[in-house]
Amino acid sequence: MSNVPRLQEKYKNEVAKQMSEKFGYKSSMEIPRIQKIVLNQGVKGAVADKKLVTNAVDEMTIISGQKAVSTFSKKDIANFKLRQGMPIGAKVTLRRNQMYEFLDRFVSVALPRVRDFRGINNKGFDGRGNYTLGISEQIIFPEIDIDKINKVTGMDITFVTTAKTDAECFELLKMMGMPFKA
Repeated sequence: MSNVPRLQEKYKNEVAKQMSEKFGYKSSMEIPRIQKIVLNQGVKGAVADKKLVTNAVDEMTIISGQKAVSTFSKKDIANFKLRQGMPIGAKVTLRRNQMYEFLDRFVSVALPRVRDFRGINNKGFDGRGNYTLGISEQIIFPEIDIDKINKVTGMDITFVTTAKTDAECFELLKMMGMPFKA
């Protein structure tokens, strides 16, 4: 028997019913759900030092619990001394159980470790039912050993949902435990 993540159980037992009552969905397939969580990190100074990208991939792998991949530049930019195909960042896409496990750790462990935390901004919606937020320090994750990192960097976290509107996405993420500002 496989281990079912806590937030996945919460979605099935509580959130789906509450969303259906609030928005009046006729079918269970209409109820919005989180499809994937994408972690993306652009590495400043990656043009000069290739090892920074390797470190970012390793840190992202530790944080997400899934192997991260390098991202590469799509075009040449002379001002930045950037050539097409150079590694400039790291990303990882989480789905299913790993997605719910990451969301649980993010909401219950990582976010409370942010200095002067007063809730996450509710202006990161894209109009199509997705939400993106930026984190300025990767050291909020307990998996990262502060003594072993050489550079404090941030990352973007995107929550891709099946919601059709921002209001539906907001309610879904709020019910899943995301602490939005009042």
